[in-house]
Amino acid sequence: MTVPVTLAAALLLPAVMTGPSALAVGTPRPYAPGAGTPEYPFAAATPDPYTPGAVASRPYALAAATPDPYGSAGGTPAALGTGAGTGAGAAADAGRLEPGRTYRGSLPRGGRLSYRLDLDATSTVYVSATALPGAGTTVSATDGLSVSVRDAHGESCSYQATRFAASRSPHPIAAWGVREASPGRALCRGAGTYHVLVERISATGSSPDTWPLELSVVSEPPLGRAAATKPPASWDSASPRPVTGEPADRPGGTGFEHATPVGQGVWQDRIRPGGTLFYRVPVDWAQQLGAVADLAGANGGSGYADGALTLSLYNPVRGYVEEAYAGYSGRPASAALAPLPPVAYANRYGFADQAKAMRFAGSYYLVVHLAAQTAQAFGEGPYGLTLRVRVDGTAGTGPGYAGRSEPQGLFEVTAGDRGEASARGAGAVDGSTGLRLLAVGGIGTGTALLAVLGVWTLTARRRAAAGADVDGSHSRTSAHRPTA
Repeated sequence: MTVPVTLAAALLLPAVMTGPSALAVGTPRPYAPGAGTPEYPFAAATPDPYTPGAVASRPYALAAATPDPYGSAGGTPAALGTGAGTGAGAAADAGRLEPGRTYRGSLPRGGRLSYRLDLDATSTVYVSATALPGAGTTVSATDGLSVSVRDAHGESCSYQATRFAASRSPHPIAAWGVREASPGRALCRGAGTYHVLVERISATGSSPDTWPLELSVVSEPPLGRAAATKPPASWDSASPRPVTGEPADRPGGTGFEHATPVGQGVWQDRIRPGGTLFYRVPVDWAQQLGAVADLAGANGGSGYADGALTLSLYNPVRGYVEEAYAGYSGRPASAALAPLPPVAYANRYGFADQAKAMRFAGSYYLVVHLAAQTAQAFGEGPYGLTLRVRVDGTAGTGPGYAGRSEPQGLFEVTAGDRGEASARGAGAVDGSTGLRLLAVGGIGTGTALLAVLGVWTLTARRRAAAGADVDGSHSRTSAHRPTA
């Protein structure tokens, strides 16, 4: 069924999505940011550039030698933006962010952190902030964080707020901001200094714990030729058919940088309450992503866990796309992502936020969380998960960028990406498991062994580079409001 985009946005169906991943029987995995020495632009006295005359005060900012509880690489982090000031000079003292880098810091209750971007007139730049509340932290449905971008005159370029919503369970959440340098944009187009403000949204009764914070900064080059400035007039908004077949085991990742690659297929794993699993799906230009998740029944217990299962979808710059969740009564529960348009550069000119986020090719992230309170009614588990991923359509050509992204290669899907997702999906290239499968298959499989080694090498290089619910399912695609 093909319907106009505006109508399709209004017809987006309730959905939830989960991703299977191999969770150890112990404590749920913490979020694990990417490898490499993190950068710290979080000054101890960074003033708020949006409040003229404000007294500079950031006693909550992360010191350069604060230990990293999430297992990033060691080393002495760099300190940026250590100046302080008031009034007009405050903006100049904000820590400077550079495209292509990832930064680590912290965000206290009620905290407001300000940063500076020095941009040219042609690149579009994205800033994603990921909050990492620890296990045992108390959060409410309205707790969250926001990211806003403004120009040197205080004009708003974008704003988005992300909250824990129905899950009411601590897990990684991310919000994003953008300075778009696109034709037809009257504001925020020129070269110069722009300001990023990251704020924690705190509700009454939530824990005062300071949250670790990760910032990712990405630049998108301009186009080399003129392109459409209107979104596709129509797209297939019918719910995709769930993928069927025997599931293959697939361990989930511990963070965006360590997300497990998956392609079209059926994958399974186990998850404990409080656990969060990360997957990435290569989606090329003109392709359409869909997914359905099944949470297996409990072995005992009774009651109902509202918002127990949460799936969040993020785009290649870790920008929020949409979210879905499902309650759990101990019986099998299923949920599906709401229909999304095929990936297209012109989607950024659309109306619905979730459609606008499907603006480039690359790795899209499926983040699955099982709420901690599920254990109170049904035990510590682990619980079975089955993830059905569908990628429809033939890969198309890109819009013709006149340069490279920072980090490089972010907005493309290579044959290696597809091979990594499909080969790993076969369950034959994940450490000792892959060796065992080859051994069972016999010694005379040299070609298969070379293929496995190739995928291992590809994985190492990538990491070094830096549907109805029995109990009722729900999607939340408008709770976050990015405006750009």
